[in-house]
Amino acid sequence: MLTDALTLQLGYNATLVAIGAALLGLAAGVTGTFLFLRKRALVSDAISHATLPGVGLAFLVLVALGGDGRSLPWLLVGSAISAWIGLLSVGWLTRRTRLAEDAAIGAVLSVFFGFGIVLLTVIQTLGRGKAAGLDGFLLGSTAGMLRADALLIAGGGALVLLVVLVLHRPMIQVAFDSEYAAARGLPVHRIDLAMMGLVLAVTVVGLKIVGLILIVALLIIPPVTARFWTERAGRVALLAGLFGGLSGYMGAALSATAPNLPTGPIIVLVAFAIFLGSLFFAPGRGVLAAVLRHRRFQMRVHMRQGLLALAQGQPIYEALTLRLLRRAGLVRPDGVATDDGRARAAKALRDEKRWEIVRRDLTHEAAAQLYDGLRPIETVLTADQIDEIDARIPPATGVPA
Repeated sequence: MLTDALTLQLGYNATLVAIGAALLGLAAGVTGTFLFLRKRALVSDAISHATLPGVGLAFLVLVALGGDGRSLPWLLVGSAISAWIGLLSVGWLTRRTRLAEDAAIGAVLSVFFGFGIVLLTVIQTLGRGKAAGLDGFLLGSTAGMLRADALLIAGGGALVLLVVLVLHRPMIQVAFDSEYAAARGLPVHRIDLAMMGLVLAVTVVGLKIVGLILIVALLIIPPVTARFWTERAGRVALLAGLFGGLSGYMGAALSATAPNLPTGPIIVLVAFAIFLGSLFFAPGRGVLAAVLRHRRFQMRVHMRQGLLALAQGQPIYEALTLRLLRRAGLVRPDGVATDDGRARAAKALRDEKRWEIVRRDLTHEAAAQLYDGLRPIETVLTADQIDEIDARIPPATGVPA
């Protein structure tokens, strides 16, 4: 059953939902990258919660005019207008009052979300059958999605991606250093508005599939996941789009195999599963890579301390140190140093004497800052500089090479 869903063989509607969810996840991941780099992730929370009153008001207006209150295009228009008012409210409170941005966001999302819940309650008391399913905008719902709805969602996601492709360079510059971008003549305020507009568009488009509560996760989790895999902003955006699209596609497919499972939460759970995998197994910044780096560092420290102990004729009591020295062929099973071990030990002790001189000499101040007890001195100083330092080692304290 899952194989059929992943290969788009569960029917026309399931295929539309999967493709639409994949495009939505792709757009959300790419767009959320700039929000994440700008350190304004909470803004997406305010935008998403501010959409709810617009949904309720649009429904009431459509019903009052005798139309279908659940017309998705008009509901999305209402949610977009409401979210834009919420975004402007956050900006006004931040600029005109002493409230910090996070406090302004908390105030706006609470008020707008509360107002939206009141409107939904009023709508449910109207006794109109057309209100059924309207609360699906909270957590998302793809049941009964029409072809026009899926095309609208897919088209909106594709349009967002197109705008990001055009504006990605200035948005990256503003996200990293807005002051430097302003000094270069970039209209930082307008770029910020464009960035927020894209987030608003993704939020509105994703209401039907993911819902206003969970769209924040789809905007933030993929960029955070991508950050584990690369240091470059452009690659973060590409990977975030890939992870977002994969989450949307697989989440929609899983939901199609079990119709009782809500699509939005499943998509978010898939995104979180990808995040957990990256957290533990990413080669550069993952937990496993960090543990391995720490383990290698410990082994280097043990080796260095063991060599210095051999050079100074001191006993080695640490079992791990002895085991590493034996494995490297530097000591025999009885603990006596081999010829190679004596040579390496003498070199390690001489390097320590060299570093002592470097750290006391102001002319080598830059090199001295690189000392960590493990770095080979040949990677920091030239051969001539090392020869000059060797000439300054007192013969009484020197160790024959």
